[in-house]
Amino acid sequence: MMADLGMKKGDKVSLFMENDPRYICTWLGLCKIGVVTALVNFNLRSMPLKYSFELADAKAIICGYELTEALTEAYKDKLPNVPIFVSGSNIEQNVLKSGIYLDKEILTHASSTPKEQENTGFLDELFYLFTSGTSGLNKAAVIKHCRFLMAGVAGRIANKMQPDDIVYATLPLYHTNSGIVGVSQTFVNGYTLALRDKFSAKNFWKDCIKYNVTIAQYMGETARYLLRQPVTPEEKQHKVRLMLGNGLRREIWEEFVERFGIKDISELYGSTEGNVSTVNYEHKVGACGFIPILFKNLFPMTIVKLDSNYEPIRDPKTGFLVQCGPYEMGELVGKIQKDHAFRDFKGYASDKAANSKKILSDVFKKGDSVFRTGDLFMKDELGYLYFKDRLGDSFRWKGENVSTTEVEYIISNLTDKLDVVVFPVEVPNADGKCGMAAIADENNNLNLDELSSKIKKTLPSYAIPLFLRIVPSIEITGTHKMKKTELQKEGFGVKSDKNVYFWSNEEGKYVPFTNDLYEKIVAGNIKL
Repeated sequence: MMADLGMKKGDKVSLFMENDPRYICTWLGLCKIGVVTALVNFNLRSMPLKYSFELADAKAIICGYELTEALTEAYKDKLPNVPIFVSGSNIEQNVLKSGIYLDKEILTHASSTPKEQENTGFLDELFYLFTSGTSGLNKAAVIKHCRFLMAGVAGRIANKMQPDDIVYATLPLYHTNSGIVGVSQTFVNGYTLALRDKFSAKNFWKDCIKYNVTIAQYMGETARYLLRQPVTPEEKQHKVRLMLGNGLRREIWEEFVERFGIKDISELYGSTEGNVSTVNYEHKVGACGFIPILFKNLFPMTIVKLDSNYEPIRDPKTGFLVQCGPYEMGELVGKIQKDHAFRDFKGYASDKAANSKKILSDVFKKGDSVFRTGDLFMKDELGYLYFKDRLGDSFRWKGENVSTTEVEYIISNLTDKLDVVVFPVEVPNADGKCGMAAIADENNNLNLDELSSKIKKTLPSYAIPLFLRIVPSIEITGTHKMKKTELQKEGFGVKSDKNVYFWSNEEGKYVPFTNDLYEKIVAGNIKL
């Protein structure tokens, strides 16, 4: 159908749809004629959503009926001047009256395979995944056909998958975890994929039994949610032998394996926009990869030392970077090899400035270069790799990378341009770091209920700062940048400042952060 409408190799189409088999079929059909699909985060709303569509520079938008309201709200009264197709069985709920009903339109076109317009190859672009990167608004990371195929092949070999395996995917299809690692097992190896629209801790093991699941995907947060559930017979009656994912905390790893009877945990690490990926195929507790000490120079990645400002340290004699030894923390970097299927770095679509910030040159010899992951790693004396933290202006919460710069910009706009800083803070009994915002309200004019309502409509749930501090002013540097270091050190301790508020999921707004709330959070008695 898209070929009949004039779509050709290299054209872009934005896909805005919740988890559904149609999602996978849509981008697969588009790639058959060389069209690149921009997989837009279906949790985005308002300006960030509009920005994602504009960044993709798509010639058409395909939207699930359930998200048409979000699309129209993002564009207000002026929708983009491209065809907008709406898909779904409950089309009567569609609020986008000018949209074209895709499911009906398809029936008016030939069902035969379209004639190949141009040869689509191994190194061509397959789709875009959106990531916050290290700063700023969303960026579109380029995923090539070779990367998708490699995920399928490497996943099968590293995890000794079998032809009769059934993979259970509950995470969003716009994510690497389900969208690439999970789906590639079906397309590359022919394994069955059991797809759920949204993760459900209550139904997780019931689903695994119902669909005879043998491999289930996870993120660190979902593992913790499962551990918080009451003990049920189903959690030991399933056939799951392998859990595949990333972010499982070392502190709960063994408890998870023991309680749910999981034979193996395959913890992996991968940079969406980069050229670095590792997998813990030996299932060592806490590790996410392995670089043998004796053969470390043969591997296309290493950990380099950083100074106190998180900048790479260069040897004063050679001018080259210094590699970390065992148990030294540093930044993981990946060797760039131009035109190599897996080691080249294409980075973000249409953002040369952002790409240049991710590349370091003259690293271990003149003329070489590496990709900066922006992630802190450590290795042990055997070469096992351990993820420690994220660098830069982003943090990870509820399985999502959140850009502090983006959240600052949005909240500032919602408060008539008040000064706002956002930073990550650690929370007891939680994976990753949540967001905390400080707003400079010198005249005490801020209406928190009003702001809460606006934030709820504008930000995805994982990007809403869990804590909020109201301050008279925010210190500015000589280059007019707002300082956040001291505010981040103070965190959310109520004893240091009474003007701290907590985002109540139950009430959907900010409430005063009391000592009672503090004690409940520390004790793990409040769901964050």
